Amino acid sequence: MDVSETASISSGIAERYATAIFELAKEQKVLEQLESNVTDLAAALDQSADLRDLITSPVISREDQGKAIAAIGKKMELAPVLLNGLGLMAQKRRLFVLPQLLGQLRAMIAEDKGEVAAEVTSAKALTKAQSEKLSKALKARVGKEVNVNATVDEGLIGGLVVKVGSKMIDTSIRSKLNSLQNAMKEVG
Repeated sequence: MDVSETASISSGIAERYATAIFELAKEQKVLEQLESNVTDLAAALDQSADLRDLITSPVISREDQGKAIAAIGKKMELAPVLLNGLGLMAQKRRLFVLPQLLGQLRAMIAEDKGEVAAEVTSAKALTKAQSEKLSKALKARVGKEVNVNATVDEGLIGGLVVKVGSKMIDTSIRSKLNSLQNAMKEVG
């Protein structure tokens, strides 16, 4: 099994759970709370190695995963619809797709609000002014309100990598150096 096949399976699992959670949240009129919960849970996942270990470790039993995720959910005051979804995922040994689930939920909520999410990776953290300018430029290009989710990857050296939907714009120095390196290999 190659890596792309595994990623595709994870994405499919995450999409099914995200669709169910989103539809229930919309039906129960708790989309605003769900959006807040998704942001908080994504931040917790980024900051906590223990949480990442909890959702990916094959050593932790389903029961222990369920108890731990329920305790985390109560502490974070997660919406019941999200908490129940996470509980079911723990029971079915599907918590490993939590990062993809959060991404899917973010995209569904944004689409429901008439917005589109842009994943932006930069070599240095964007200032508020840079982020707003980028958001305006993307809005002009896409035609919808754009939420910028910025991350930092110092390996880019400089420039940006912007992903909006299925489109990607890579202006990073790393990619330009890689292109130059490939061109040099073809010549020599």
